[in-house]
Amino acid sequence: MKSFETLGLSRGLAESVKHIGFEIPTPIQENAIPVLLEGNRDFVGLAQTGTGKTAAFGLPLIELCDPDSWETQALILAPTRELCVQIAGDLERFSGSYRKFNLVAVYGGSSISDQIKKIKKGAQIIVATPGRLIDLIGRKAVRLETIRYVVLDEADEMLNMGFKEDLDEILSHTPSDKSTWLFSATMPAEVRRIMKNYMYDPHELTIGEKNSGNTNIEHQFILIREKDRYAVLKRLLDFHPDVFGLIFCRTRVDTQRVADQLIKDGYNADALHGDLTQQQRDKVMKSFRQRAIRVLVATDVAARGIDVDDITHVIHMNIPDEIEFYTHRSGRTARAGKKGISVALATKGELGKIRQIEKMIRTTITRVPIPSGVDICRKRLLALMRRVHDVKVQESAIAGFLPDVYEELKDLSREDIIKRFASIEFNRFLDYYGNVEDPDAGLEGEGRTERYATGSRIFINLGKMDGLDKAGLIELIDECCGLGKKDIGKIELKGAYSFFEIDTANVTIVREGFGDVSFRGRAVRVEVTGKKPTDTKRKKKDKYRKGEVWRSRKGVKV
Repeated sequence: MKSFETLGLSRGLAESVKHIGFEIPTPIQENAIPVLLEGNRDFVGLAQTGTGKTAAFGLPLIELCDPDSWETQALILAPTRELCVQIAGDLERFSGSYRKFNLVAVYGGSSISDQIKKIKKGAQIIVATPGRLIDLIGRKAVRLETIRYVVLDEADEMLNMGFKEDLDEILSHTPSDKSTWLFSATMPAEVRRIMKNYMYDPHELTIGEKNSGNTNIEHQFILIREKDRYAVLKRLLDFHPDVFGLIFCRTRVDTQRVADQLIKDGYNADALHGDLTQQQRDKVMKSFRQRAIRVLVATDVAARGIDVDDITHVIHMNIPDEIEFYTHRSGRTARAGKKGISVALATKGELGKIRQIEKMIRTTITRVPIPSGVDICRKRLLALMRRVHDVKVQESAIAGFLPDVYEELKDLSREDIIKRFASIEFNRFLDYYGNVEDPDAGLEGEGRTERYATGSRIFINLGKMDGLDKAGLIELIDECCGLGKKDIGKIELKGAYSFFEIDTANVTIVREGFGDVSFRGRAVRVEVTGKKPTDTKRKKKDKYRKGEVWRSRKGVKV
């Protein structure tokens, strides 16, 4: 089994790292550190969040940078201020007493004049968010021509957040002979473009499969009705009494609304989103790290870069519009080899997205039932009993109070005391769940008619003459769009074309899925049509019919 010293780190740095609890390198560290220590080659590392990427590039930087030179030698770019601060703190911890650097973190929401003063003192390593660094370049407060190493951490996240132009501008100010190290959880086309434009023959390292999920994460989804979304969230939290988790919402408004409702219902919760000041964000994150907050409700942007130990659950209040976001959300749990659960609340119309995510992360997302009221009461009661069983009794401290306690309970039997004590916790949940219908009542029995009543009818220019039957068309839709048999309604198979019904929420998925597809030499074309014409309307349109594909009077293809 390898140690950090056997990877090529100096003894002083290896001891410094061991002092903070790092003994066995993770796979990304074991494979990246020896390559990066050479310091003369571009590098691409693809690995999930929580696998130790900061140490993988941070330790080689500490070895390669000269603390006696006041020139800026290394630049680390991160998508968010939280990640920026975290990286700077980690590098300072790694170096410990081994080497002292003037390491400066620059990010928005903090005094730019203070950051400029720190840089002017001589910053060997700068950790920055792209936006703030652009400001500093514009003010001529930072010089990048002495840079020897550029690290792009969470590169896919920076591009998802719209930093493409900023990255181009920043990299144009750096020397052409620098070494560029790029780390990413996924490898979309835009990341490939950066590699092509700014890197030369990079050493590529993939830990796990590309775009795959962390194998320590258990992926689940719960099928819900839209109106029951918050009620199911509440049941999920009640069913896991020891939850320490993140809840993701799409918008700032939804994030604050859900957090306010949870606080009102008695949960230790708070919100993290872009409308908060930096001081408010820091306060929320401090409370979350100290576990004063057990549940943090966040937007995708605000939560990027959060690195908090022992998060048990990531809950997707909504499935993200950008499928890659699912990977980054889920990566907040199961960090450093630990286990975690990622659970998504999904309506029937969102099942197509679940299929897409499964294909992307190459992992099955298991459907789990909505916790019933009976199950919640049982789980909470047993959790209380375990706490009673495991509690440490302060014998000397409590001894003086016990005579009064015994006197108060003298008319109760042992069984009565247990029942009454258990009921203190049990009654609270029984009073709520005993009078509320379970949200999944009748959910399985909802038929296809309800599901596709507000759905869309899709035309596709493939049919029997292409050798397709209904099973073949379903397989093609699944392969291109990630929609299975359950996501597809009525199918009408014709000669040169066909129609199939899907939920309206999946229309974009179908359009994008068939966007550049050929089938047996024919370019596939799909279009949204109206409902199937009635007999009266069909007669009026018969005279406009040309062959098998026909047009309405307005010329709209159907």
